[in-house]
Amino acid sequence: MRGLYFECDSGISGDMTVGALLDLGASKTLLIDGLKSLNIDGFRIEIEKKRKRNIEVCDYNVILEGYPKESRNIHDISKIIEQSLISENAKKISKIIFNIKAEAGAKAHNVSVDKFYFHEQGALDSIADIVGAAICFDDLKVEEVINLRVNDGCGYIKCKDKILSVPVPATKLISQKYNLNLVSTDEKGEMVTPTGASILAGIKTMDFLPENYVVEKVGFGNGKRNYTNGSILKVSLISW
Repeated sequence: MRGLYFECDSGISGDMTVGALLDLGASKTLLIDGLKSLNIDGFRIEIEKKRKRNIEVCDYNVILEGYPKESRNIHDISKIIEQSLISENAKKISKIIFNIKAEAGAKAHNVSVDKFYFHEQGALDSIADIVGAAICFDDLKVEEVINLRVNDGCGYIKCKDKILSVPVPATKLISQKYNLNLVSTDEKGEMVTPTGASILAGIKTMDFLPENYVVEKVGFGNGKRNYTNGSILKVSLISW
């Protein structure tokens, strides 16, 4: 058996996940070509290696360009995914993750899933992160995904015109429904984003490590928020 072991000591976000999976060996070319096949404008991707806390990390950066006017609900996004040229399994994973995020967002905003919209640039960022993660995950061809806990921060963050407590409502809902072991730390701020929680909820299969396993390779994904713990996602490719 082969699996991915997600160590979310610094939380998890969409860009951290894609960076870690690329660092593990997922194809950069497959990722870029797959995202281009979505046939939507408004973003470009930059991928580079950086050193952070004496660790070489992969930085996956979604650069938003312009201000798209349209908002998209889950049906609009599903159509975009279905019409793309990514693999059938990557399409399936993408839609599972988006459904998790849309359901949590709708519940947090007290609307139906059909009436919950991913607005403008936020929709593009979510598409690039979620579909990117699905493409990379599918490319690595593993059977299991393991996670024991997910560390989050504390306090409050400003989101548009609102002040939200950490974990933010959507992240908390996802963690409760999909049994993510969300642990609050003394770090001030949001370490776990709804996108990161959705991705982990969509692919996680185990909440314990095998008794005996071998670490084949380790990937590190860079987070953009510089918390005291480094904001790095560690994902290990293991076999047993």
